Amino acid sequence: MEENKNLKNNEQEKDRAKIKEQKKEAKAKKKEEKAKNKKEKQNKEPGKVRKFFQKIGRVLSKKWLVNGTKTILLVAIIILLYIGVNILLENVVLPEIDCTTDKIYSLSDESRDKVGNIDKDVTITLINYSSNTSIMNFMEKYKSLNDHITIEEVNDLSARTDLMTEYSLEADDSLIIVSSGDNEKQVSQYDMYTYDYSTYETIDTTEEAITNAILDVTTEEKPKIYFMNNHLMYDIQYYSTVMQAMEDEANEVDTVDILQNGGVPEDCDTLVLTTLREDISEQERDAIIKYIKNGGEILLMCGPNLTGVDLSNFQTVLDEYGVSISDGVIFEGSSANMISGYPDFIVETTESTSLTENLNMSMNICFIDAGKITFDEDKLEELGVEYENLVQTTDSAFVRTNTSLSSVSRTDEDEEPESSTIAAIATKTIDDSTTSKLIVFSNELFAMDMPVQINGYTMYTVSLYNNEDMLLNSVSYLNEREDTITIRKTSEEVTYTVTEQQNIIIMTIIFAVPVLLIIIGIVVWQVRRRKK
Repeated sequence: MEENKNLKNNEQEKDRAKIKEQKKEAKAKKKEEKAKNKKEKQNKEPGKVRKFFQKIGRVLSKKWLVNGTKTILLVAIIILLYIGVNILLENVVLPEIDCTTDKIYSLSDESRDKVGNIDKDVTITLINYSSNTSIMNFMEKYKSLNDHITIEEVNDLSARTDLMTEYSLEADDSLIIVSSGDNEKQVSQYDMYTYDYSTYETIDTTEEAITNAILDVTTEEKPKIYFMNNHLMYDIQYYSTVMQAMEDEANEVDTVDILQNGGVPEDCDTLVLTTLREDISEQERDAIIKYIKNGGEILLMCGPNLTGVDLSNFQTVLDEYGVSISDGVIFEGSSANMISGYPDFIVETTESTSLTENLNMSMNICFIDAGKITFDEDKLEELGVEYENLVQTTDSAFVRTNTSLSSVSRTDEDEEPESSTIAAIATKTIDDSTTSKLIVFSNELFAMDMPVQINGYTMYTVSLYNNEDMLLNSVSYLNEREDTITIRKTSEEVTYTVTEQQNIIIMTIIFAVPVLLIIIGIVVWQVRRRKK
């Protein structure tokens, strides 16, 4: 009994030892498997990465996402192209296309023809113009037009004391200097615009000023203009502004005493005659008539003979053209055609005439104490003369011969109101190959440095309205100056600053609208796709 009990205990002990050994083996096996699994897990990690990308590939292979990716890619390409084109345009100078009616942003055909054919080296020096992009761009047009033209910039005038001294400039002054060899021409900012007093518009004369300056420094033979300087009512010095302006238009200007010189100089292209205080001599009369018969051109600025002196010799010269000037003064009856209520300060407009056909502007002329021009219609055919009226008064203007009258309104002593000619062109045919032209203004004060008080301001009469423009174009016409550019361009630049609200609207249009259109396109495409 006892033996059976011990045997049973031994078997149980063996079973427990066996179970314990099995547990130990299982635990070791489990640990070994765990280590193995960990190692296998580490070895299998790259396979998961590949599996991840394979999953992405399967997603991308779906048709809708491929098309969506194409759309995004297309948008990205468009944006990149936009950025690329802008970078390219910043570094490439492309030819400009001027779509304005009057070609205000490009050179005229006249400038292209004349400046383009110049074979002399020309330097355009721009002093303190770097901030003026319009001028800088305009000068580049000349440079691209002719390889002989170079542009130099001086933006720190304080470092160029030589220029400051030579041209009497301050550090912040601006100036354009056009030079060729020993010849030089200065163009100030005031030379680059004028004013149309009939339309109240600023007229851009930049091209006219620069082109004429280039022609001036490169032209070897310039027209010669002589002012007769004796027998004058007003000293020749009163015409200094207009004489200088004529020189600025590539002319040579001088004075002449015809009697002392023995006749009109042989190199005279235009002879300028002004109001006389006494008659010319017979020798001077004959010399001027000889000049006319040789095809000479005359610019006549002659007011009425208010002093009543005998001017029979001078009138004989005018008779060659069949023209005469009244002894009385024209008074305007229209308040819109006078200055400050003074009817003898008349303001008249010239529009479509031979002097303005090349101008992009009409011109207002201010005459003071002008006379009435009359042509002898009965003799014009015999004289071989044809004429064209340049400036006329209104129908309410009248001529007053009794200048002692104080009334500014018409009296019974004054002539009947009617339109009167105060400026005209006469062309006299000498023979089949010779003609002589006369431009006559029935006033000399409009061309003078005569100070007048207008509304509390003192101004020279030559600076009133378009007086100087009219004179310069008269000289160009008489000299047949095809190389003198008289194209004036109306300034059409408008400076405009947007409000904050307007800026938001503009930015929305530029950026938000295209994005919205893309989104709408994608949504519409998806809806259509699902309906299939």
